[in-house]
Amino acid sequence: MDVKLWNDKREREMYDNFADLYAIVKATEKLEKAYVRDIISSAEYEPECLKLIAQFKTLTSSLKDTIPSVERFVDTYKMDCPAAINRLITSGVPATVEHRSAVSASTNTSAAIVAECVQHFITAMDTLKLNMIAVDQVHPVLSDLLASLHKLSILPPDFEGTTKMREWIGKLSKMGAADELTDQQARQLHFDLDSSYNLFMAMLAPDQSGAL
Repeated sequence: MDVKLWNDKREREMYDNFADLYAIVKATEKLEKAYVRDIISSAEYEPECLKLIAQFKTLTSSLKDTIPSVERFVDTYKMDCPAAINRLITSGVPATVEHRSAVSASTNTSAAIVAECVQHFITAMDTLKLNMIAVDQVHPVLSDLLASLHKLSILPPDFEGTTKMREWIGKLSKMGAADELTDQQARQLHFDLDSSYNLFMAMLAPDQSGAL
């Protein structure tokens, strides 16, 4: 005798979504381990990781009423996926983005990378000025900014701008894609961007004549 897992179409869709979330978390765990063990290259790892993060955010946004805590979901189904939780929830960006500073110094200090950072700073601030405050609008521009900052080896590891952007991306990664920043959060983020940008330009000032 067959045992039905659902009673109606809505319940069936819920279980299908649970299965999708389970698969994304498990796939991310396997991807992280493959990257750490050097089974796949950075070029293969990064686009796959970005795709899984995007799928995770889209799915968890639609399931926020059903699954308010992904950590509890993982614990309930005894998934044991610490690397996936770190990547999908805590970090929100691929490991290659976090550790971009490994790129050669000759490339890192180029005027093109400095200009790229400036562009991303301005884009992020303009995004908030235009009242584009949904997570799926803010997260990509902050990720682009963080990736650019990681390319500059002349910045210290504890550069305030890098630290603050990483913290904000961590906060956004715990929210749904359709969630919006509150007025207070948007104001604080703009303040952090502005202060980080000014500090960034001040640190570059001695090298401006030679780099730009």
